[in-house]
Amino acid sequence: MSLKSYTHKLTGIAVFFCMVTPWITAQPASADNAESRGFVENATHVRDHGVGLTKSRTTLQFEFSKAFKPTGLFSEFSIHGTLRGSYDAVYDINDDEYGKNSGGPVSFAAPGNPAFFGFLTGGNPPFPDPPTIPVFAGIFGPESLGLDGAIPLLGVPGGTISGPGNPNDGLRLLGDDVHNFENGGVVLAYPTRPCDIDSRGCIRDYMDADEDELRFPEFNDDADFIRELYLDATIPFKSGNELGFRIGRQQVVWGRTDLFRVLDVINPVDFSRNNIYDELEDIRIPMGILNVEYRLGAAGPFEDLNFQAIWKFEDFRPHNLGQGGQPYAILGAGNFFRAMNNCWDNGCTVWNFPATGLAVDFPAGAIGIRQANVPDFGDDQDIGFRIEGVLKGVGFSLNALEYTSQLPSLRGGIPADNPFTPALESQPWDYNIAFDIDFPRITLIGASIDFYIEALKSAFRVEVAHTSGEEFPNTLEPRMFSESDVVRWVVGIDRSTFIPFLNERRAFLISLQVFGQHLLDHQSATVNAQGMPTLGEVGMVDWEDNYIATLLFQGNYLNDRLTPQILTAYDFEAGSGAVAPSIDWKISNSWRLTAILNFKYGDGAHAADDNRAANPFPPFTCALPLITQVPPNPACFAPYSSLGASGFEPLGRFRAGPIGSAINEDEFQLILRYRF
Repeated sequence: MSLKSYTHKLTGIAVFFCMVTPWITAQPASADNAESRGFVENATHVRDHGVGLTKSRTTLQFEFSKAFKPTGLFSEFSIHGTLRGSYDAVYDINDDEYGKNSGGPVSFAAPGNPAFFGFLTGGNPPFPDPPTIPVFAGIFGPESLGLDGAIPLLGVPGGTISGPGNPNDGLRLLGDDVHNFENGGVVLAYPTRPCDIDSRGCIRDYMDADEDELRFPEFNDDADFIRELYLDATIPFKSGNELGFRIGRQQVVWGRTDLFRVLDVINPVDFSRNNIYDELEDIRIPMGILNVEYRLGAAGPFEDLNFQAIWKFEDFRPHNLGQGGQPYAILGAGNFFRAMNNCWDNGCTVWNFPATGLAVDFPAGAIGIRQANVPDFGDDQDIGFRIEGVLKGVGFSLNALEYTSQLPSLRGGIPADNPFTPALESQPWDYNIAFDIDFPRITLIGASIDFYIEALKSAFRVEVAHTSGEEFPNTLEPRMFSESDVVRWVVGIDRSTFIPFLNERRAFLISLQVFGQHLLDHQSATVNAQGMPTLGEVGMVDWEDNYIATLLFQGNYLNDRLTPQILTAYDFEAGSGAVAPSIDWKISNSWRLTAILNFKYGDGAHAADDNRAANPFPPFTCALPLITQVPPNPACFAPYSSLGASGFEPLGRFRAGPIGSAINEDEFQLILRYRF
């Protein structure tokens, strides 16, 4: 959202304040009805595997509230706000890895060289250039030849895509932080530097942050330094019921679980701060929302019953996934998107295309990501409704939400050029990897319950949600995606229990959560859309069923000033897990020190169909065994979907999940906070 747009909405809130002022008699401010607090915090993260510093973030946060003693229409009237600003020095201190000097020239070992499968240089190879024709090279090197050695397609002007506007510098190879390319797949290079320094691959209005916006993330066009600013008001009725209003920038929390979300989908999330591992309260992106609750209190058989309606009036915001070159880019999606946008804008070299160890130069406008179609405020509105209450000691909610997906969808079928012909066709090609980023509309219906079983001394939390309208990559479809209804659920169990040999005086908290996801319209096959046998599984890249479990073990010592805990998470289909032991020390009422070790284990990268073996540009992309037949197989002269060649890149990241795709992001984290 632009500052102008946000100012317009704040003006609307101000008008609302003016409308209700005649019904309010504000009492003079006093220590009894005004509060303020805040903190200064430094978070320093250091990553293994030769990366070094990944975060040196200093944060200043100020929270305030002011309660009035109104008369007339309202029985309660207050205003609340949270202002936050931060500076992440990693882009200055470790700029060779993440800032203006990050990346460099990239190359890959040559066919016939012993290091061909599995050697990543990140620069010049430490061995002599091979004497063979460097058809593997492209922008990946070897630089000493002084030319682009990839196979040029007819659509590439001058036979090369490298040049002053697209130099072999400021680059890294997609996925080099996850695997060593031993399983082939498509290999692309992505620009790493902030968008004001290197604009290649920066997607307008979506992933286009400049260096200052990375270093000072709250000070942007969306005015994110205003983390929360809302007004609370209550109108009582003679029946004892109440009508409550909360209007302004806020967080609306529907979920009852941590780490992963089922019902808690109203606010987008900033995953660029620390992947999935920060508290949701800190990484939700507050939005301008009108939140209305009709509170009945005890009614009939219910101990408590409330009705809630929400309307999001601020411009649409997607999740912040981290753009290419940031320390935290969940699933590596931002790196992938930046590589693909550079392919569309400038052309790119694709290594191992189709599956032969060769590198091919694709011209601009043939493959890649063209643009992000971010919805405007007037396009669609996010509206939700919830019934919440307590019945016979069981808390429950029934939820309904119509909203725009905060996750991006890659929609193919956009006009593109055939790179194998000199003409500029600019037409859609079935099964071509040319996309726009879109954000589909989603309908969510869900419910939750929480209850306590005395015999087990445990509290249980259950959430379930059904969504329709979500879109997933699908190599069986001509446009490379399809919709699927999705069921997500979570079961959580919390128990406080004494473990005498660890602590005789204080109970330990044990919290277990199991998340599940099922795609009702999942597609996968071992034949392609035209009935041709495939080398492996084709179709949807996402798992049909997946489960993630988390376990928290927490204790307290020294009058609750010392809190050790272990948080673990395991993704069953991805075969990858994370363990984060930590210790929190409340040094005084003002000072707090937290030390965390976050490390991952398991399979990491996963192979998936990457569409190399499709035939989007017949007969040029026809599989070699078919095109070399005499006469050539008739199938070569019509588009067909993938024949199932697979590898880690680029779609395996969706199977690896947020844990497996960060398999090498082991970190030590130290957080020092002073509260005032």
